[in-house]
Amino acid sequence: MKGHIRQRSKGSWEITMDAGRDPATGRRVRHFETVRGTKKDAQKRLAELLVNIEKGCYVRPKRLTLAEWLELWLASYVKLRLSPQTVESYEMIIRRHLAPALGATPLNQLQPQHFYGYYRRALSCGRADGRGGLSLRTVQYHHSILSEALEHAVKTEIIGRNPANAVNPPRPERKSMATLAPGDIPRFLAAARIEPHYALFYTALFTGLRMGELLALSWGHVDLVLAQIRVLKALHKRRGVCELREPKSPHSRRQIALSPSLALVLRQHKAEQEARTILLGRALTDSDFVFCRPDGNLLDPGTVRRVFARILRRAGLRRLRFHDLRHSHATLMLVSGVHPKIVQERLGHSSVAITLDTYSHVLPGLQEAAVRRLDEFLDFKLGQIENVGKMSAKGDAIDSEPGGNRTHDTRIKSPLLYP
Repeated sequence: MKGHIRQRSKGSWEITMDAGRDPATGRRVRHFETVRGTKKDAQKRLAELLVNIEKGCYVRPKRLTLAEWLELWLASYVKLRLSPQTVESYEMIIRRHLAPALGATPLNQLQPQHFYGYYRRALSCGRADGRGGLSLRTVQYHHSILSEALEHAVKTEIIGRNPANAVNPPRPERKSMATLAPGDIPRFLAAARIEPHYALFYTALFTGLRMGELLALSWGHVDLVLAQIRVLKALHKRRGVCELREPKSPHSRRQIALSPSLALVLRQHKAEQEARTILLGRALTDSDFVFCRPDGNLLDPGTVRRVFARILRRAGLRRLRFHDLRHSHATLMLVSGVHPKIVQERLGHSSVAITLDTYSHVLPGLQEAAVRRLDEFLDFKLGQIENVGKMSAKGDAIDSEPGGNRTHDTRIKSPLLYP
């Protein structure tokens, strides 16, 4: 088992290696690979290949470019397993950014310097409109897509290692989350009350549902007797067309309990909607949307965002996104002492770790409240012990008196010690 390196040009080295015999044909297999960098980089790659052969995990590389593999990965894996929104996002990033910049590189020749070079260019001039660079968070997302695609190539034995594992992607700074403070909520609801979609904003704040989940909600999935909502559909707008699809993930299909105040708001909203449908010459059915246009058709997300911005201006509140009502709901529940597992289930997160990581800004406050409750609990217990001690001391004093009556002994006696 031998291998050697020769320099092809400045900064370019060719590895030639004997990879044994092909089990199908019995012929000798030779591996050729070009490494860009220093001679030390080429020697390191040759050592990796020799170790892989020694361990029996060498994978003969296929002649695929990164662009070809990304398209195969989209078709054979991503579109079959991920939500339509995620698929659309991956396609846009791959075809607009990754494939033009890195796509011509052979899959088996990808090196960490390819990633670092792309990230540097993306941060400085990566915007499609040519107006500067992409954000740190966006470039980190690009790295995640590349790493996931290459990890799948390793699993399917297209390549022997994932070069993205040797790369440290840019780390964005964690931004403070924008939410409605408890004192802002009365002002927000008062400003929203005069809007025709008041019930929509009230429901968003008191359930944490995503906008698409709210706009796809039908009366058949709302139980006002048991005060529950079932989330089974979500509205998705693509290229100006609104359509109903399955929720984002299996965990997004969930059941949510309604607060008494929200149940009353929805009862009144349903009564008003029933009156409108009667004027249109029909009855309200379970298939009708809870939040819709006056004619019963789907409500456009853009309309909701415009009304939401108008409410914030009327209330004199800072600018927020509609999605920040979901963050406000989660933050308020955690601060009020609701267990994070319950918050996770209401939001439809796949794990409680995601919930805690997303809302880590409230954890210090939760810890302070927890230690205060611990102190209160221990103070109560220590007070009980002190009272028992005083009672026991009083009983001893009675016993020590001449002619003391033991029937008045107030000590707590164990049946094992005092049969």
